[in-house]
Amino acid sequence: MLQEMMMAFALRGAGWVLWLLVALSVLCIAISLERVYYLITDGTPRIALQAIVDKFLKGGSTSEFQDSLAKLKGFEARVLSAGVEMRERGPEAAERAMSGVATAEKISMERGLAVLATVGSNAPFLGLFGTVLGIIQAFADLAESNAEASEAVMSGISEALVATAVGLMVAIPAVVLYNSFARWVKGRIGRSESLSQLVVARLIEPEHVHGK
Repeated sequence: MLQEMMMAFALRGAGWVLWLLVALSVLCIAISLERVYYLITDGTPRIALQAIVDKFLKGGSTSEFQDSLAKLKGFEARVLSAGVEMRERGPEAAERAMSGVATAEKISMERGLAVLATVGSNAPFLGLFGTVLGIIQAFADLAESNAEASEAVMSGISEALVATAVGLMVAIPAVVLYNSFARWVKGRIGRSESLSQLVVARLIEPEHVHGK
């Protein structure tokens, strides 16, 4: 009974696997477009942020620095603002606040990337699975037909191999996109950590420790 059920499933061929791969490719494209939009719109203007940080490091007031950060939007500005808001509790509290916000923001930035990684690593296996199903179907057709059997088998196998090719076509862009987004997020996290350390070093000064 089980063998018959499995054979019936295998004889469905690779068609449904191809449709699944197409659906996964559309999903990857949708996630990539959404991530590009999110990361671009959620970024803090580098030039403006650097100018504000430089002014603060050269002796600018903390309150003015905080007000300037509040006017900026984006991930880096939110991280630095969290630290400045906690300055009265000491530089260690400020550093922990910035680290906590950065961790939460990283989770938001990496949302959906696990799907790209999963598709990139498993799409070739789905394609291979479709190829195996297609070959099983081709030999089943051979068993039922004696006329032009060789031609039928070759045609079925060639169609089955398409599944492997499609699997690779889906996997390769998914891996490239995942690596690109991962580097993008890593770079943004690295910049925020660098700026955070500079700000904390400035907050260590006595007048900032005491909230002046």
